[in-house]
Amino acid sequence: MTTPSDPSLDILISERRHLLNLAYRLLGSLTEAEDAVQETYTRWYALSRAQQDAIRSPGAWLTTVASRICLNLLGSARARRETYVGEWLPEPLPGRSEWIGGPAGGAAVDPADRVTLEESVNLAFLVVLEAMTPAERVAFILHDVFCHSFAEVAEIVGRTPAACRQLASSARRRVRESRPDTSAPSIPPGQRTGVVRDFKRAWETGDIDALLGLLDPAATAVADGGGLAAAFPDPIEGGEQIARTWMELARRKPGTMTFAERTVNGQPGLVAEQDGAVVTVFAFEIAGDRITHIWVVRNPEKLGRWVQG
Repeated sequence: MTTPSDPSLDILISERRHLLNLAYRLLGSLTEAEDAVQETYTRWYALSRAQQDAIRSPGAWLTTVASRICLNLLGSARARRETYVGEWLPEPLPGRSEWIGGPAGGAAVDPADRVTLEESVNLAFLVVLEAMTPAERVAFILHDVFCHSFAEVAEIVGRTPAACRQLASSARRRVRESRPDTSAPSIPPGQRTGVVRDFKRAWETGDIDALLGLLDPAATAVADGGGLAAAFPDPIEGGEQIARTWMELARRKPGTMTFAERTVNGQPGLVAEQDGAVVTVFAFEIAGDRITHIWVVRNPEKLGRWVQG
C-alpha cells in the first residue's frame, strides 16, 4: 500500500537552503540559524492542512515566520552578549557550503544599492551587522541582500514601509563607514590569498619585519574564546603590537599544532589544528596589500563545522 506524499514536505525541502542563508546572516550563528529554521518548520506543521492549503505562497510564509523568529532572537541575543566572556564574534564557516551560496530571490534592483550574497557572508560584514539594532539588521538584510520590498519588510518587522526604508538607510550608512579606505586599490582574490600566505610564512618563521610589512599600522585584532578557550580579552590595536603578540603566540605554540590555509566565510583565512581538531580559525580583512583586521575564533562551540584539513 502506497502512503500519500506530503506536498508540504517538498516545499520545506526546497526552501531550507534559502531559510538557512537568511537566518545565518540575521543571527551570525549557523547553530542558531538551524534552530530558527527548525522552529519555522514546527510552526508550519502546527497548522491544519486547511490552513496550509489557504496560504497562497508557502515560501513567503516561511520567510516571514523565520525572519520574525530571528528578530526576536536578536533582541534576546543582545542581552546574552552583555554577559559573554570577552569579545563575541560570529560563527565562522568553512569553504563554500550550501548555506553560503544560492540565489537571493526577489525582484531585480539597482546593484549599486545592494550587497551581494557572497559579500554578505564574509566575517567583516557580519561583524558590522552586530553593531546594528535588531530592526536595522532585519530590514537591511531582507531588503539590500535578499531583495524584499519595503512593504514586505514592514509586514515582518511590524513597522511602516517608510520606517523600514529609514532603518535600511541607517544600516547602509554603518556599512559604508566601516569599510576600508576606498582610495586603496582593490586587489583580486588571488592576491588576498598571497597576503594571508605571506602572513602565515612570516609568523611560522618568526620574521617580525615581514609581519610588520603585511599589517596596516592601524590594524586591529579581536579574539573570541567565549570563556572556554584562552584568548586575549581586549582588542589589540596597531600593527606593531599585533606583530609582537603573534611572535609571542608562535613561541607558546605547542609542538603538535600546525597552521593551514583554509577558506573562512568565502575569504582566505587560516586555521590552527592540534591533535586532529581545528582549535582556532583566523579571518582577515585586507585593504590594498595590507591586513587591516584579524578575527580569531577559539570558542569551541563555534568550531563544530570545522574538521582537520
